[in-house]
Amino acid sequence: MSENGAGGSGGNGDGTWDEDTAGVLRLPSGRLVRGRGLRRPLAASAPTPTYAVHLLGTQPPEVPWETRWIRWPDFWLPRDRAYAREVLTEAWNRASTAGERVEIACGGGRGRTGTALACLAVLDGVPPDEAVDFVRRNYDRHAVETPWQRRYVRGFAE
Repeated sequence: MSENGAGGSGGNGDGTWDEDTAGVLRLPSGRLVRGRGLRRPLAASAPTPTYAVHLLGTQPPEVPWETRWIRWPDFWLPRDRAYAREVLTEAWNRASTAGERVEIACGGGRGRTGTALACLAVLDGVPPDEAVDFVRRNYDRHAVETPWQRRYVRGFAE
């Protein structure tokens, strides 16, 4: 483990993500958040998050870092939208803190993860009607997979 607590490379000296780490999205404010698919296990040398939000329809696997679970079935929307807003706002706030490596993860790392990252972009000041394109340009061109996920992002600012 490196001095910043990240296994292998991928963390900055302040303990946050290295912008060149796979899946890391830089929000306009400079906050760094990693998106990831849980079906692809982390390599032993990959940096680990200090805080993760898991977006799954069933209870996520145990991990050695702090997590929050949003019940969110594949291709759909969060079951409890108020709770999702609370957790995503917490993730956005924590991403501005030195020493925090925030990760957003679903099964594949595209639909639900992309939708949540687009919501973080809205919290960060990206206009809601531009947030999906922002995430597709800067994270994964296939992010946010369904029309209702796009509508959810557009309505997230309300």
